[in-house]
Amino acid sequence: MARAELSILDLPHDASPDPDELVSSAMDWHFSPGTGSPFWLRRAETLDFNPLADVKSYDDLRLFPNVANELRDVPAADLVPRGYGDNPGLVGVFESGGTTGAPKRVVCPGDWMDKLVAWSNANLDVHGFPRGVDWLGITPSGPHIVGEIFRRSALTHGRYGFQVDLDPRWVKRLIAEGKGGQADAYAEHVVDQAAHILRTQPIGVMTVTPPLLERMTQRDELVDLINKKVRAIRWGGTQMDADTAQLYRTEIFPGTTLYGHYGSTMILGIAGERHGTPALEPCVFDTFSPYITFQVVDAGTGDPVPYGQRGQVVMHHVSKALLLPNNLERDTAVRVPAREGRIGDAAAGIAPVERFDNETVIEGVY
Repeated sequence: MARAELSILDLPHDASPDPDELVSSAMDWHFSPGTGSPFWLRRAETLDFNPLADVKSYDDLRLFPNVANELRDVPAADLVPRGYGDNPGLVGVFESGGTTGAPKRVVCPGDWMDKLVAWSNANLDVHGFPRGVDWLGITPSGPHIVGEIFRRSALTHGRYGFQVDLDPRWVKRLIAEGKGGQADAYAEHVVDQAAHILRTQPIGVMTVTPPLLERMTQRDELVDLINKKVRAIRWGGTQMDADTAQLYRTEIFPGTTLYGHYGSTMILGIAGERHGTPALEPCVFDTFSPYITFQVVDAGTGDPVPYGQRGQVVMHHVSKALLLPNNLERDTAVRVPAREGRIGDAAAGIAPVERFDNETVIEGVY
């Protein structure tokens, strides 16, 4: 089918759909009885507006309440849009990290994962990531979408993917219970496994969290192995300050490309570090607009903060696979203008809030 004949919800990753047309088409999809999910068709009856009549533009998404907390106990089958049919081709049912209570769940159809990974791969090309090399991922798997994103990235941008599993919930629990020694021992166990892969395999790209990368730098052998083999490092899960990034780029891993991503299970994806950010400045994260967008707001009023000021991150996802607008995240960021042709905000200087949903926020290793 030619691109011009495709539904706006089915366009490839490198198309640039009009944001308002995308929103309007998404309303038709998610709130029509034949295509919408049982969750949204049921939830529409409780809204004080009609999504089919009243939501025609990106700005109209503000009408929706934040329903993310309702996804803690909704049956996964109720989240699948009926338009995908009896065999929706899901690549997984994914859960949030459980940092602020019981995990929230979303479903991910294969067409969305293909589109996301194609967009991500294009970003990796911009940052100079080598193609066709072997990847090492030190990331959560299981219910965490980042593990699936790693696997798909390794297969489509690289050659073979080697994974070391990471259980961030266990680390956070140990820290919360004051068992820092056990958390350290677990992290060293993870690094030991990564070290074996680095010794025995020709790893060209590594995906890792900043706390674990820092642990790896404390072992001279691993610093030498990374400098000898690894040509690019993709980091994410927790944040890396500008001084640390500069130290890695100039002194510890001077020949290795360093690239960050920032994401959430609740948006079924990631934002990528903007290419060309000056040294010693916080990296700026750009979204997969218009499907995934950020707004940086005053948490008290919900209004956008001025550019250059810090606020709390609100995330929106609008696609054929998922509708989840107005999700207030547990992170703060500095509001930065989006790149030309994109909507919403870019976000810089990501940092967790101390408390969220009446729970203390613990980052740990992810």
